[in-house]
Amino acid sequence: MKAPFDEMHTASQAVREHYRTYDAWLKQQSGDVMTSRRHEAEMIFRRVGITFAVYGAKDEDGAGTERLIPFDLLPRVIPGAEWARMEEGLRQRVTALNRFIHDVYHGQEILKAGVVPKDQVLNNAQFRKEMLGVNVPGNIYSHISGIDIVRAGNADGSGEYYVLEDNLRVPSGVSYMLENRKMMMRLFPDLFADNRVEPVAHYPDLLLETLRAVAPAAVNEPTVVVLTPGMYNSAYFEHAFLAQQMGVELVEGQDLFVKDGFVYMRTTQGPRRVDVIYRRVDDDFLDPQAFRPDSTLGCAGLLDAYRRGNITLCNAIGTGVADDKSIYPYVPKMVEFYLGEKPILQNVPTYRCRETDDLKYVLDHLGELVVKEVHGAGGYGMLVGPAASKAEIEAFRAALIAKPSNYIAQPTLALSTCPTYVESGIAPRHIDLRPFVLSGQSVQMVPGGLTRVALKEGSLVVNSSQGGGTKDTWVLEV
Repeated sequence: MKAPFDEMHTASQAVREHYRTYDAWLKQQSGDVMTSRRHEAEMIFRRVGITFAVYGAKDEDGAGTERLIPFDLLPRVIPGAEWARMEEGLRQRVTALNRFIHDVYHGQEILKAGVVPKDQVLNNAQFRKEMLGVNVPGNIYSHISGIDIVRAGNADGSGEYYVLEDNLRVPSGVSYMLENRKMMMRLFPDLFADNRVEPVAHYPDLLLETLRAVAPAAVNEPTVVVLTPGMYNSAYFEHAFLAQQMGVELVEGQDLFVKDGFVYMRTTQGPRRVDVIYRRVDDDFLDPQAFRPDSTLGCAGLLDAYRRGNITLCNAIGTGVADDKSIYPYVPKMVEFYLGEKPILQNVPTYRCRETDDLKYVLDHLGELVVKEVHGAGGYGMLVGPAASKAEIEAFRAALIAKPSNYIAQPTLALSTCPTYVESGIAPRHIDLRPFVLSGQSVQMVPGGLTRVALKEGSLVVNSSQGGGTKDTWVLEV
């Protein structure tokens, strides 16, 4: 494994140019000041209620636990020119993914051309046959996309960005991006006078603009709501936060009903028609008449209203067919197929375990690879070979042999590191980046995203559910 790319320092330990102003400031800060700022941040986050529910975790009384997502005081800094290129690549990738989803539910040209194997799509657990032939506004399926990006070091000491994962169903984390920035500006206002940092606070405005832009065609002043599974969902804070920031209603399934093919919400003034639902509920639970009949999280008749074109769902039903890890290896080919362009952002090299030669290689090199379930998320259902015990490797070997199509494998990338404030002081920790891409009348995003950091020394798993933290992400003005 190559040495990780250090975001702040060159191989000779010189400070990179875009970090120099920040580095000069940091050298003037005492450990006591930074520790007190960290405690202040924790206190404020706890008071505001910025928590993350951890599924399966229990406290001493057997109740579910909620944790603060650890916030790191040291920002991740990206030069403006570097971001501009990444933004171009993100726009290209999300455009191609939306074209792909539309295609698989309509002409299926990419399947007929053999670019993506037909059975990979039509037998995919996220493929919704109910969406075949259904037209959605602007042919946009993933209105809010969270694209996970990592940087790996090259032999010459440079770093290269790769897309690790596409999150197109109900990507979360944007509230932490916004709150992290607010916290940094509160704790260290002087930093923003000395560094020309691009703003992110307008994200809720862009999100609302995107949602309103994809309302049913006949609607002039669309009513937008955020649909949450409820307060016990791990990302409930974010659902409530975004509804409040956009100035729209936060609703649960029981607050909605369908009548004569239209969706209404119950209000104290009587029923009010709803035109756009930013839904944070998975497909299976959206409509008990169409999907899981035992679901109490959705609204009966919602699919019928959707198919009639009387409601827009963001993101669309069936979007998950494009963010399944078994489809991920084909995204660069999608860019070429639909746009006639070379991909700007590359995938991490990926072994498809459903293919005999790839499976043989993976089984022979399990100790060196990262193996992932194609439907897995949140850092669950994966093997990090170099950090795994012999027993864990052998258990994964048995699972792979039993059902190889359930897995992909990738080289263990040395994710880039960024200085991070930990108990022992400042130390490098591995990071990734999740920019949030909005697709409405145009494709747009705020500069930056959510930087997640693996707080355990040597760990490559940045997910909040696995003990990761977050940082503010600075994109410097060009």
